Amino acid sequence: MSGQVLESPVSATSRQHDDSVSADRSQGSIASVTMPEPGSGRVFAAYLVVQCCLFIGLVWKYSFFYLADQVYRHFPISDSFFPEWLQSPDVARNAYIGSLSAIILGVFGLTPWMRTFAAMGTTGCLGVLLLHQSSHNDMTFATSAWVSLWVCWLTTRMSHEDPYPLLRRAAFLARVICSMILLGGAVGKWTPEYWSGEVFYDIYFVDRDFWVFNLMRERFDTETLKTMAMWYSRKVILVESIAGLGMWLLPARWAAFVGVTIFFSIAFLSNPLLFSVLTCLVGLSAVGFFVPAKTTLTS
Repeated sequence: MSGQVLESPVSATSRQHDDSVSADRSQGSIASVTMPEPGSGRVFAAYLVVQCCLFIGLVWKYSFFYLADQVYRHFPISDSFFPEWLQSPDVARNAYIGSLSAIILGVFGLTPWMRTFAAMGTTGCLGVLLLHQSSHNDMTFATSAWVSLWVCWLTTRMSHEDPYPLLRRAAFLARVICSMILLGGAVGKWTPEYWSGEVFYDIYFVDRDFWVFNLMRERFDTETLKTMAMWYSRKVILVESIAGLGMWLLPARWAAFVGVTIFFSIAFLSNPLLFSVLTCLVGLSAVGFFVPAKTTLTS
């Protein structure tokens, strides 16, 4: 017939065979690619990093906590604002030891329910320390409590939710917490005394025995130190304000880099005791490094 092209039986059979082979290969390729198990891989690695940093920060607090505990035992202080059980040194000591023990249980726990139970235990112990007469104003336990809340949230989801979406939400929540803490620190410094550098000069530049300030006192006179304190203080205020307002808006990995750099440098360049406050926030900021650049399947 005019306008029609007839296909030979051999050609048609060959084309059908090729299509069948192509489909089989495609199905085999898809079957060989699987999503990571919930609670494994990057999610579990992020969980371990945060837990270990939380533990390190609390252990870093030990020397100061031990001295404070001895003072309270030998010179009892009573404030009627606090109920009797929140005045007891034994309660504070047991809560501190309990928080460390719960973290260890959470790291080595083999089941999801055990990790959740341990995270709730850590959060509860830190909550007691936040309310206790001897530790209610200690920033170590404040930052640690926020990080422990994040861990508690993650443990309730990591065993059954898809890892990549969970990591993105976890990293976003982490940088919101870090931004809030930075902004809180900045707000407390929005005063004439901080802006002039007077507070930082008295705290750090006069007689703080730390390598940075010892080096400055050896090389500069008093007036120069006061000027340096002013600009140092203003730099801290601006960095904390800008990061507090904007870090949570950054992409996950950029926010992780900014957070780790800021929190580590604050302690490294001013006071090693601050590592008890900030190490947990370094770990929390680092969660962003575990977020993949894009959602991909791993074989």
